[in-house]
Amino acid sequence: MLRNPNKANDERTVISDTQVFVRSRAVVSRVVAGETLIVPVRGKVGDLASIYSFNETGSLIWKLLDTPRSVGEVVGAVAEAYELEAEQVRQDVMRFLGDALGAGLIEARLSAVRSSEIRAVESCLAEVPGTPVVAGTEGPVGREALAAADAG
Repeated sequence: MLRNPNKANDERTVISDTQVFVRSRAVVSRVVAGETLIVPVRGKVGDLASIYSFNETGSLIWKLLDTPRSVGEVVGAVAEAYELEAEQVRQDVMRFLGDALGAGLIEARLSAVRSSEIRAVESCLAEVPGTPVVAGTEGPVGREALAAADAG
């Protein structure tokens, strides 16, 4: 799925289900003749010695990673697209993510906190008397909000 004839990626990066993945901002991508090409950018110049190309499945994963996605979301989308069981594609997706992460084409983050979890914490804090309100957590953020917080 991930090809660069000039780069050997023998080291595998460990992938966890608690991570979300997104495209690196240090690369540019283009689809040329049905093939997705990825070029790392170093010092505002494309590194033409490090061009990566993706097959159809890799291109689908790359498209999915336009927004942060968990391993499960990527596996599910690939399985659905190819009408396969998730467990059949999981190993390939994990290998692709590990290779892409190792090559610096994508970034991994810890799983994002869900909105429902944030609301639950906020509701608990609202029930605690004397809980400070931090400027900018609700409403417009800017000088006016900071000034209002300082005045209050």
